[in-house]
Amino acid sequence: MKVVDIIKHKTDSLAKHQFELKDLMSPVLREYWADFINRANSQQIFPWLKDHQTPAVNEEVAPTAVPEIEMSPEAEALYLELSDKIDQEIHVGEWMSVDQDRINSFGQITEDMQWIHTDTDRAATESPFKTTIAHGFLTLSLLSRLTDSVDEENPPFPTAKMTVNVGLNEVRFPYPVKAGNNIRARSKLLKVTPIKRGLEIEREVKVEIDGVRRPGCVVVSVIRLYF
Repeated sequence: MKVVDIIKHKTDSLAKHQFELKDLMSPVLREYWADFINRANSQQIFPWLKDHQTPAVNEEVAPTAVPEIEMSPEAEALYLELSDKIDQEIHVGEWMSVDQDRINSFGQITEDMQWIHTDTDRAATESPFKTTIAHGFLTLSLLSRLTDSVDEENPPFPTAKMTVNVGLNEVRFPYPVKAGNNIRARSKLLKVTPIKRGLEIEREVKVEIDGVRRPGCVVVSVIRLYF
């Protein structure tokens, strides 16, 4: 029987024997058990996770209210525009050079002066890439510039009053950016969601290396626009 069937048909039993169930789990599942319980409690997924508050047969249960998001005209217009562009490429940046001076400066600021980044002579003989490479976090830190998010004269979303970087859902560095490489960002729209006073946007951003098939960085970026 699948786990979902057990949960559906054995909720009372599970409620009484939660700790026994946890002991039967694999170590991987056990690590997520506490988080699962917390999420289930907060969202009232199962009655037995809320002190078995099962309504009586003749008791009416009020539907959970879903708050409506009132969008400003600017936010609604952009929402409608972007909704037609889901899974489409919405931005391609200009090429940018990652030279040794930039790599050295980043290494000094972050105190990461590993020889694979800063020692050109040693890298030429010992590194499999035969040259120094940029820090992965250097490539990551350039995303705002590469996606033109900091271009005040030509912002990607000009109708928004403010853009806030919420974070990154995924980060990968498939191939190293070598000293002297040119890179640029290509952004694909994944999702746009109305939020209070604005929109939340998810984009897949790939950092392309000139002349290289594999990207130097791939991230899922989450930003919020406020109007």
